[in-house]
Amino acid sequence: MRVPIKEIVAGLSVAVLLTGCGTIPTTGASPTATRSPSPSPSPTTPAAAQVQSLESAYQQVITDVLPSIVQINTKVGLGSGIVFDTQGHIVTNAHVVGQAKEMNVTIATGGPPRPARLVRSFSAGDLAVIKVDQPDGLRPAKFGDSSKLRVGQIVLAMGNPLGLSGSVTNGIVSALGRTVTEPENPGSPGATIAGAIQTSAAINPGNSGGALVDLSGQVIGIPTLAARDPDLGGGAAPGIGFAIPSNTATDIAGQIVKDGKVTNTHRAALGIGGNTIVGSDGEPIGVGVVRVEPDGGAAKAGIRAGDMIVSINDTETPTMAVLAETITEFKPGDQARVSVIRGNDAKETVNVTLGQLQSE
Repeated sequence: MRVPIKEIVAGLSVAVLLTGCGTIPTTGASPTATRSPSPSPSPTTPAAAQVQSLESAYQQVITDVLPSIVQINTKVGLGSGIVFDTQGHIVTNAHVVGQAKEMNVTIATGGPPRPARLVRSFSAGDLAVIKVDQPDGLRPAKFGDSSKLRVGQIVLAMGNPLGLSGSVTNGIVSALGRTVTEPENPGSPGATIAGAIQTSAAINPGNSGGALVDLSGQVIGIPTLAARDPDLGGGAAPGIGFAIPSNTATDIAGQIVKDGKVTNTHRAALGIGGNTIVGSDGEPIGVGVVRVEPDGGAAKAGIRAGDMIVSINDTETPTMAVLAETITEFKPGDQARVSVIRGNDAKETVNVTLGQLQSE
């Protein structure tokens, strides 16, 4: 399911200004008060007991999981990460590390910064693995099965929003199976995340790469994106955030740890690089092909640089982001009907056998 949101933004770092709290000045005179008898304690009501039980569950989850969350600092920003194993591997978003090869990490519960290095990024899925070479004291998180999630489940988002280390927000799983795309970069679309978890737990800048956790203390997602509405001046759309499912994160991270790269993306690819083409009215009209992979499905079907792709299986693809989202609905080896316009010629439809999306 594609998300009809006008703009999705990744949680990059920002600075926050806090005002200090001073002590309340005294006047030198103590106020006089009449002490009333303390009321007799009332028996705990069933509703109060349920609240106490839920609070206890929250507190237990936070106690168990927060020591597995780290703050990642690069020269240009900060984000969050999750301790993946006892060898010091940490999984995070690719956009958190950016182009950095080295960074520092700090455990959310405190302690000195530790140097870390990039193992590998998988930018197409916005995931990355970094490694701390001194892993003593790092506690790996427990990852759950995101395929068992249900809408309405209570979840907590843990990370370092606005640089406030070890922060926790709560919400529910709002929807499942979303497909969302990050803002386009010059010459290429942003990462496309298939099967994303939509949550009402607040995801703010700096939360990216942290943990979305269920009440059993298992990580079921990685907070990655928050929605913004241009009609509101680009302000955040409250209660609409997206997380990469834990099953996707552990699969990709596991491949990187084992092989040093992603060997199987499980995602289809058309085999082209392109840009969004805008018509004379300023509206996007298709994807201009600027590069064709020699052995890709598009090349074998006769698509070439200079063509404009306008639809796949009769679904219009006015932008590179929509094209990328449409491709996520297929698997490697599937066939797709791709309609192209070549020069001033009429639209032509070709059958393309889709390949596998390659990692960097």
